[in-house]
Amino acid sequence: MSKGKNIPRKIELLAPARDAITAIEAIKHGADAVYMGAASHGARAAAGNSLEDITKVVEFAHQFNAKVYITINTIVYNDEIEKVEQLIHSLYRIGVDALIVQDMGILRMNIPPIALHASTQCDTRSVEKAKFLEQVGFSQIVLARELSFEEIAEIHNQVNVPLEAFVHGALCVSYSGDCQASWVATGRSANRGECSQMCRLPYNLVDIEGNIYEYQKYLLSLKDLNRITDIEAMLEAGVSSFKIEGRLKDVGYVKNTVAAYRQAIDKVIEQYPEKYQRASVGNSKITFTPNLAKSFNRGFTRYFADDISSNRTMASINSPKSIGEPVGRVKRFLSANAMVLKDVTTELHNGDGLGFFDTGGPFKGFRLNRIDKNTIYPATKVYVETGTLIYRNKDKHWDDELARDTATRLINIEITLRTPSRNTLALDVIDQRGNSITSTISVELQDAKTPQFEARRRVLEKVGGTIFNITTINDMAGEIFVPASTLADLRRQAFDTLERTHRMRYERDYRLSENRDTVPPMGTELSYHDNVSNRLAQQFYVDHGVTKIKPALEVRQPEHELTVMTTRYCIRRELGCCLKTSNAKKLPSTLFIASGHNKFRLDFDCKNCRMKVVKV
Repeated sequence: MSKGKNIPRKIELLAPARDAITAIEAIKHGADAVYMGAASHGARAAAGNSLEDITKVVEFAHQFNAKVYITINTIVYNDEIEKVEQLIHSLYRIGVDALIVQDMGILRMNIPPIALHASTQCDTRSVEKAKFLEQVGFSQIVLARELSFEEIAEIHNQVNVPLEAFVHGALCVSYSGDCQASWVATGRSANRGECSQMCRLPYNLVDIEGNIYEYQKYLLSLKDLNRITDIEAMLEAGVSSFKIEGRLKDVGYVKNTVAAYRQAIDKVIEQYPEKYQRASVGNSKITFTPNLAKSFNRGFTRYFADDISSNRTMASINSPKSIGEPVGRVKRFLSANAMVLKDVTTELHNGDGLGFFDTGGPFKGFRLNRIDKNTIYPATKVYVETGTLIYRNKDKHWDDELARDTATRLINIEITLRTPSRNTLALDVIDQRGNSITSTISVELQDAKTPQFEARRRVLEKVGGTIFNITTINDMAGEIFVPASTLADLRRQAFDTLERTHRMRYERDYRLSENRDTVPPMGTELSYHDNVSNRLAQQFYVDHGVTKIKPALEVRQPEHELTVMTTRYCIRRELGCCLKTSNAKKLPSTLFIASGHNKFRLDFDCKNCRMKVVKV
């Protein structure tokens, strides 16, 4: 991508989609691109899609110059290489714009020249790694979530391809692609799309003697990312693609988050048109006011946007669930099926989902069966102490509203009706995508006995069933009579020609060339952290100067103790006991977290401000 000073940078809002319906709704609500899984080898095994469904999304998206990216972002085994090659050929054939990949073996497969994006599982957290991925042919690089804006800017200044960064959604506590906890503990590999979410389990924090310092707390469960207020800062740092996490989320979640970030991004683009431009076209009209607090979240964090040493309260250690918004406190507990609230901040509805933190315990939820003024009647028996804060994590009226058709996305067009000759009627159409066509029809034109402009306008302005919004009608046909049916046929013919023209002119990206002389930043020796799981990935690294390769754990597990997570998040810092502070002595130097039969040692690398989770 050129970084010409006078060329506005294309800015992309990238939305998740678990299926075709969600993908189309994401585009209708303003997404410039969507990412979704194919039938296999996506990092969310439960979110696969057929070629037929992906084709529907491609055809819908390309009308607006929106793109469709498919996730092939798991590691691949030797006996799957041919299957993955065939899948990629099929995806290229139906018009998919790019693949999001993790396994470097894909760069040695026999595949068409489809554009490749480096997945977040590639663990790109340094300038050197980003430059390497660009040099080997990746068209877009997904950055590690942990990077600060300053670190993103450093990478942006050294590479030429677009940088993609997460802006909203669930956070992995480990650097993505470098988490082996699920595989070691359960045999389900995160690098194969089967993460068992070890970070969402309750743990005891213990010392070497087994003394408990935190009991059954969700010590690795992070809050959800929310950078809705950081759009301008991220743009200035060099982010070109704003990625919403959530390929397992429902369609209402995607509608709400896309609409919210569309508005926020557009506001900055409109402020700086000389610097930024939207990556797709079409105007979305939504019927609701976006509210990120209404959708599933574990509480929000800006994560490591700024100075990493000052960040605390990144985790939701009391619950891994969606807590929602506070709505009031218990004034009087009447019975297990009734209580009176005070300080109610919003209107509650029958069917809402409510919850509270039990004293010294976890978050407990219940459904609101009925409400009478400030007296609420749970559908099941609950016991709540007076003064307890009540949250709403499911707003039935909101969910019902988002379940309806809530958005349209249209392409603006200008049309001109004219008569090139006495026997020819022409309709010129120009759209905001840059297409311009002329459609003609032969007809014996007759002088009109009465004015025809208003009658012709009523026929021409009918766009029902299309994606077009007519902004201007220039009627230069004069005082002639044209049958309404003839005019309608000309209009339909023109719209059909316009769409065919757009499909032919649609420009797709292609894979960039590979510089075989570039050397990976990891050096000439690779460990299991580099996830080499097949012969083609091994050959790729050998071609780039690597001499010693240890295979991925999924292929061959070492006998020694394993670092299964490396995190920028630190439990000690979260609990206010950072080893660099005077509170360090509140916790012993050697700590473990334990859940069931699993026990992990916590190693603290204070020099680099990292925490390692080690299976013992």
